[in-house]
Amino acid sequence: MELSVTTSRQGEVTVVTVAGEVDVYTAAQLRAALDEEVAADHVQLVVDLDDVTFLDSTGLGVLVGRLKLVRNQSGWLRLVCSNERILRVFRITGLDKVFGIHASLDEALAA
Repeated sequence: MELSVTTSRQGEVTVVTVAGEVDVYTAAQLRAALDEEVAADHVQLVVDLDDVTFLDSTGLGVLVGRLKLVRNQSGWLRLVCSNERILRVFRITGLDKVFGIHASLDEALAA
């Protein structure tokens, strides 16, 4: 399956909306989109994973790496995810304690 990554701005916050499967074949596309935002000094990021159907360790690595990158620049990265299958991956890996994971975009923006 293909991956779709789109970005939009909500005031000072960049929303990166991801749809499809994030795996070893598509993670580079997500990494490139996030790196482009960070390079443009957009370090307040919300990554919307609600339309992600699969997320593997490669995708998790991209998210963890970009979280470190924005934190080093006094920024933050929050996730939107209500898909139980994807949330389970974060819980199993313990990354639910590392990321702010929100049930909706509005909730993530207000956090």
